[in-house]
Amino acid sequence: MANLKDLRNRITSVQSTQKITKAMKMVAASKLRRAQETAEAARPYVDRMEKILASLSAGMAGQPGAPKLLSGSGKDRVHLIVVATSERGLCGGFNSNIVKAARAKISRLIAEEKDVRIMTIGKKGATSLRRDYKTHMVQHFDMSHVKRLGFTDTEALADYILTSFNQDEFDICTLFYAKFQSALTQIVTARQLIPVSFETTNVVDLGGAAYDCEPDEKEILEELLPHNVGIQLFRALLENAASEEGARMTAMDSATRNAGDMIDSLRTTYNRTRQAVITNELIEIISGAEAV
Repeated sequence: MANLKDLRNRITSVQSTQKITKAMKMVAASKLRRAQETAEAARPYVDRMEKILASLSAGMAGQPGAPKLLSGSGKDRVHLIVVATSERGLCGGFNSNIVKAARAKISRLIAEEKDVRIMTIGKKGATSLRRDYKTHMVQHFDMSHVKRLGFTDTEALADYILTSFNQDEFDICTLFYAKFQSALTQIVTARQLIPVSFETTNVVDLGGAAYDCEPDEKEILEELLPHNVGIQLFRALLENAASEEGARMTAMDSATRNAGDMIDSLRTTYNRTRQAVITNELIEIISGAEAV
């Protein structure tokens, strides 16, 4: 039979944990609102820029003078996999879902005998991937010092990727992150950063009108395509921030409710145990009195 003191201590411990998870849920809910607004505010700019670049790229694709970021290196031997996760845990399956998708991609590439290199953003993804792919890790960026994400915070990330590509260190770069949809739903997304890939639906319809560009399309693309890499990284980290807080709020809400259920169960066990102890004591008193 369980000890009454142990049960009281267990109830007190779970109650303390419940207070912490409830507080974390409230903090996550507060941060989620700001992160969601920031991520949603960035989407129109990113979407419009993609459409403009897609339209400009449509006429340059396959041409000898096309920018390298658009045409690529002409090979697919070396792949750079960029995995963006969070610095902290306690956010449900947010990090594990991103890492799982990245692992599937990495395993497939290795099976195809490709040279895979991994760049991580955030401690959780780096810790998880390092266990199995330590020899493939080439760079890690710690974002724990960033309190409120700005575009300048992604400049070092973009510079590393662009410099590596210009030095022919990889052929294809793919970014993994979680796109925010709701507090309950975060969509793991794999986006090819280099060479730049646009959906055909993103091409702006110019209505049949003829436009002369000054400077020409090539010069515009050479200026905008590197900037687009930074924009895509910035968008991914904004989506990640909102997804992380949404996942954390949901996880802490679930943990709070589970703690409540555990407390109810422990209290029931405590009351039954206490009742059994009192009954045994009464039996002993009665038996003693009869013996006298």
